[in-house]
Parts: sequence; structure tokens; C-alpha cells
Amino acid sequence: MIELFAADTPNGKKISIMLEEIKFEYNVTKVDLSAGEQFKPKFKKISPFSKIPVIIDSDNKEAIFESGAILIYLGEKSKKFYDTDNRLKINQWLMAQMGYVGPIIGQHHQFHHYNSGKSKFGEERYFKITKSIYKDLDQRLEQSKYLAGENYSIADIATWPWIARHEWHDIGLKKYKNLTRWYLEIADRDAVIKGYNFMNKEEVIPKP
Repeated sequence: MIELFAADTPNGKKISIMLEEIKFEYNVTKVDLSAGEQFKPKFKKISPFSKIPVIIDSDNKEAIFESGAILIYLGEKSKKFYDTDNRLKINQWLMAQMGYVGPIIGQHHQFHHYNSGKSKFGEERYFKITKSIYKDLDQRLEQSKYLAGENYSIADIATWPWIARHEWHDIGLKKYKNLTRWYLEIADRDAVIKGYNFMNKEEVIPKP
């Protein structure tokens, strides 16, 4: 049994989608970020930087924080979506999401979606870089069915929830045909549909 501590964010959805994909039994403990629950001492014991998501694996009582590390752990444990003969490429695209795609789009959310009008510089900067991310992903997916090659992997699972907030970005996903093809193919997976709605809020995956 996996206990997933998360909120309804792209990083939280990464892990719920992965758990659905590998068909591991799991429970969800909601962490209310708006109420500051992530800063409570009990949670900080399992998440040193007060971030979600975190999992605890009842098989070994191990607590794992950071979504990329969790995906690697689950990929290794399940032997799914983390092919041993392609790990170098998977790791590169996973780290690109962790170090670039997620943080940049997250800042775009902050300036453009949550705090519009407070910083023209911030809005323009992160809009421009997010648009560049769309272009770069589209170019990659023109060459490859999935981010790390011909097989669906944890790199796709990590990246897809960020593109699933495309309505917030005001960039126009439809303008990027390869990215749209990849997005829709993944959106049709049963595990993705279930994992996207892991908070049981009847969330529907947004279409391009």
C-alpha cells in the first residue's frame, strides 16, 4: 500500500497517474496548501522542504519526497515505464521537466494566472519562456512518439500534467500539432483519466 500525500496540482497528479498506471493500491492524504499544512512539523519530517507530493510505502516504511524521485522509485519497483535499456534518455527528459518545464510553467501560473497585473516583467518573461517550452516540446515530438523515445515513460507522466493546464497559459495548444497529438494520446489512457481526478472532484481533462 502506498500513502500519497498531495494536493491537486500538476506535481500531485504525476504521482496519482503513475500509481494508476502501475495499478498499485494507494490512499490519498490531502495536504491543504492554502491552510499551510505543508509547513506543519509532522509533514516536514517526511518532506524537508515542505513540498508535495510525498509517498510512504508500507512495504518498507520508506518515505520518498520530490516527484521525480518518487516516479523513479515507483518505476523501479513496478518495472514499468522506466525501461532499463533507455534510462539515460528517460532521465534526461525527466530532469528537464523537474528543473525547467515545471518551474518555468509554475512561475507563469503565478504571474499570469494567480497574480495578473502585478508584474508586467514577470508576466512577459514567463509567458515568453513557456511559449518556448511549447515549441521545444513540439519539435521533440515531431521526431519521437514520446519524449524519451517510442515508449511511454515516467518522463511523459511527469510532463503531461503541466501541459494539462494549457487553458491557464493562453498560448494555444492547438497551434502545436505534435504536442497536441501527444497530449491527446495520453489523455485517453484510462489510468490518466483516473489519476487526473484523484481528488474525486469530478475533474475532466481539458481538451485543446
